[in-house]
Amino acid sequence: MRERIIGIDAGGTMTKAALFDAAGHELACERQPNRMLFPKPGHTERDVEVMWGAAAKAVQALLDNSGTDPSDIAAISVTGYGSGIYLVGQDGHAVRPGVVSTDSRATAIVDDWRVDGRAARNEQRIQQRIWPGQAITLMAWLQANEPEVVDRTTSVLMCKDFLRSRLCGDISTDPTDAGIAGFIDVNTSDYAEEMLDDLGLSKWRSKLPPIRPSIDVAGKISSDAATLTGLREGTPVVRGVVDVAGSSLASGVTRPDQLSMVAGTFSINSTLHSSPRLSVMPFLQMPYPIDGWMLATEGSATSASNFEWFCRNVLDGEAARAVANGSSIYDVCNDLVGSALQRDNHILFLPFLFGSPDGAPAGLIGMQASNDLGDVIRAIFEGVAFAHRSDIERLLSGSDAARPESIRLAGGASRSRIWGQLFANALGLPIEVTDGSELGARGGAIAATVAIGLHASVPEAVDQMVRVVDRFEPDPERHAFYDRKFTQFRRAVSALGAINAHD
Repeated sequence: MRERIIGIDAGGTMTKAALFDAAGHELACERQPNRMLFPKPGHTERDVEVMWGAAAKAVQALLDNSGTDPSDIAAISVTGYGSGIYLVGQDGHAVRPGVVSTDSRATAIVDDWRVDGRAARNEQRIQQRIWPGQAITLMAWLQANEPEVVDRTTSVLMCKDFLRSRLCGDISTDPTDAGIAGFIDVNTSDYAEEMLDDLGLSKWRSKLPPIRPSIDVAGKISSDAATLTGLREGTPVVRGVVDVAGSSLASGVTRPDQLSMVAGTFSINSTLHSSPRLSVMPFLQMPYPIDGWMLATEGSATSASNFEWFCRNVLDGEAARAVANGSSIYDVCNDLVGSALQRDNHILFLPFLFGSPDGAPAGLIGMQASNDLGDVIRAIFEGVAFAHRSDIERLLSGSDAARPESIRLAGGASRSRIWGQLFANALGLPIEVTDGSELGARGGAIAATVAIGLHASVPEAVDQMVRVVDRFEPDPERHAFYDRKFTQFRRAVSALGAINAHD
C-alpha cells in the first residue's frame, strides 16, 4: 500500500481536493466551482448540497484522473473558510442555505453592540473583534429574523465541519474554527458562556457542537460517502483545521519571527504568539495546532478576489484565450504588469469590491487616456498589496506584537512572481513562497499525517512536508516609492470613506 493523503479545501470560489504523499508532495489536484448566492443586498450564501456535491465530485475525479487506488488513501481531512454559519437539523441535513463569511446582513447588530458596550465587553471574553460575518453575530440575526429556522436547528457547524459530517457523520468542531467563529475563550478552548448570556444567545448553547482536537481521527468514511466519492468505506477522516490555520501550517509557519499572508478571497495576515494578544485586539484569534501557540490574525475582504472579479468581468475574453493557449491569466497579466512597472503610474485602486473596513468605495482613481490595461492591472496588484499593508500595520502594533523577519505568501497572488516581488517592495520584508498550488488542502493533509501516525508531531510534519521554492527580497528604492504611494492610498481611503459616511 502506498500512503496517500487527501486534503479537501472548501474556499470562496472553489472546492479543491488534492492528493499528497507523506513527504508533502502535491501529486494531483481537482477543483469544482462554488457558486455564491446573493438573495438580498449584503447577503452572501451557499447551497450546502451543491457544495457537498462539488467536494464529492472533486474527490472522485482526483482518484480517477490520478489513477489512485482508494485502498492507498491512508486518511482524508477537510479545511474550509472560517466563520459564516451552517445549520443542520436532527437528520444532519441543512435547514437553510449556508452563510458565507463575507455576509454583512448583521452589520446593524454589531453597531448596536458597540453603542451599548456589549461588543467591547465580549471581545475581551473571546480575545478578538466581533464582526458581521462571524457566527455569533449571525446567530443573533437569525434569532431575530428567522426564529423558525433556529427552532429546527440541532447543530451549528462551520464549513469544514459540515463537509466532514457528510463524509463520516461526525458532528463536532475544533479549536481553530471555534476560535474564528467567536465561540471560545482562546486561553481554554472552552465556550465563552458569559458571552452567550450577555448577547442573548443562551438558547443556542445546546446547539453548539463539541470542541475536539484538530489532530484527531473524527470518524471513518461512511457507505454513502464512499459511493459518492469513490473512497473506500472505513477510510479515516481527520477533524482538521480552519483554512487560516491550514494555510499557515502549509506555508511552514512554526515560529514567531514568521508572518503568514494569504492573498485570496480575504486579506489574511497572521503571526504566532505564546499567549493571546490583547494590547491591540486582533480581527481573529485562535489556538494554533502546535502546543503553546496562538495565531493572531488581521484581515479584510480586500485581497486577490478583487483581481479575480476583474478577470471574470472585464478580462473574460483574455482569460479564455489564455486557457486555450495553455497559459493562466496570471501569465498574461504578469507580462502586462511587468511592462507597466517600467513607467510612471499614479493610479490608485481601492480593493473594496467586497466591502471596506473604512467605508470607502471600490474604484480606480487617477486614470488618464494615456493609461493602458497593464497600468490598470498594476494598480490592482498595488492596491491589494496596500490593503495587506494596512492590515499588517495593525497586526504588528501594540506591546505584544510579533516582530517578523519574513513573510510566507499563499493564496492566488502567490502564483504570480511579479506580484510576489511587488509585495516584497510594498511591505519591506522578504516574501517566501512554498511549493504546491493548494496550501489549504496541504494544511489539512499535514493534520492528517500526524493524526494517523505518519509523523510524530505537527512541527515534524511541517518540516518534512513544506519546501520554500521562491524568495523575493525588497528593493530599497522601490520600497521608498511604495511608502509614498501608500500614504496617498490611505489619504484617498480616508477621504472617500468620510464622504460615504455623510451620504
